[in-house]
Amino acid sequence: MSERAMATAELKLTKNQSLVLDLLCASDAPMSAYSILDQLRSEGLRAPLQVYRALDKLIGLGVVHRLESMNAFVACAHPACHSVEMVGFAICESCGKALEFADNDVVEILSGWARANGFDAKTTSVEIKGTCEACQKKEIIPSGTK
Repeated sequence: MSERAMATAELKLTKNQSLVLDLLCASDAPMSAYSILDQLRSEGLRAPLQVYRALDKLIGLGVVHRLESMNAFVACAHPACHSVEMVGFAICESCGKALEFADNDVVEILSGWARANGFDAKTTSVEIKGTCEACQKKEIIPSGTK
């Protein structure tokens, strides 16, 4: 049994939840709920509600994240990230890839700001948009070429 199959079995996921998680794990970029639905129609998913229910459960389990700015979803890259206070994403505007990160320094800075301003933060979502290393390398044109 594969590592992904064992992890899915441990979570006791439904068929739809497993299909959605597997698709997100195989994707190179975040996916909208409707993109997920389109790709899983042949597997029996027919309605957006089926996808949203699966996504809600997977988010609750900490194995999927919602990217607020894109209204898209991505599989968790770090198995224990749900135990971390803050998870952020660096999103490439060229290829769409989302790199997940968790940084205690960022948590300290944001928590300090909240305390200093009397703000009771409930959730934190950090999304950085820019260009990933691979896309930056593609943009570099060697000298002597036009």
